[in-house]
Amino acid sequence: MGKIIIEARINELAPRDENPNVPYLPAEIVRDAKACHDAGASILHYHGRTADGAPEHAASFYLETNAGIRAQCPILIHPTLGYVANDADAMGRFAAVEEMMKDAGTAPDFAPMDVGSVNVDWWNPAENRFDTTDLIYKNSTETLLHFAERITHHNLKHYLVSWNVSFTRQIEAFLKMGVIPEPAHILIVLTDGIMLAGHPGTPAGLDAQTAFMPNDHRVTWTASNYKGDLLLLTEKIIKDGGHISIGLGDYPYAEYARDGRPPTNADIIARVVEQARALGREPAT
Repeated sequence: MGKIIIEARINELAPRDENPNVPYLPAEIVRDAKACHDAGASILHYHGRTADGAPEHAASFYLETNAGIRAQCPILIHPTLGYVANDADAMGRFAAVEEMMKDAGTAPDFAPMDVGSVNVDWWNPAENRFDTTDLIYKNSTETLLHFAERITHHNLKHYLVSWNVSFTRQIEAFLKMGVIPEPAHILIVLTDGIMLAGHPGTPAGLDAQTAFMPNDHRVTWTASNYKGDLLLLTEKIIKDGGHISIGLGDYPYAEYARDGRPPTNADIIARVVEQARALGREPAT
């Protein structure tokens, strides 16, 4: 098997109550980017956040952050389009990327496409009820075609996100249409805990997704577990030839604390690198 691509998913919309090491502001993200790169990650995914952790969509946040990362290390940059927190139209959701692309010093390497729509309400397992009931992550085919065209226009890599098999089938349709170039890079989003939108973070949940990879096309796949412990699956992913997308943005990993110190994103990356090497796969640069 070839080298393993390790992506650090450093903050998403994660709070700091379970792990205070989640970075929010540009300087914190830049510091984490350098540490994760040095630990063995080759891709960095991050969300704009305010000082109190709220979503931040201003292009200036991404310009400052990307420039800072570029000055520190060569890690590949994968920003967000805002997830469900950004409910603008297709042009509005992509506006920050358009600004980033005006200067090579702030340009990312990827732009994401969550290739479908899904309910993302928060499930409360302790009380068997939903804490929210109206959160829809909406990505119409028209919106996705706009993203695909703009990503191609800017010569970026399409970062294709699949929450379930219907997303993967739409990715295959886009590959057949030729609107997404090959090789395609697909993130499988498994979900656990308070998030029910994806396949569960189990071997069976992963296998159900990989069984429908568009094998008639050149693709690579990576896996994350939103609100769940991906480290329980990393050995299987590594042996199955997949890649790994992991970090405090998805899960706090508090149970992996050492001497009372909760892990950093770089600590989690280092664990994956150690395991991958033990299984015969070097991390990709």
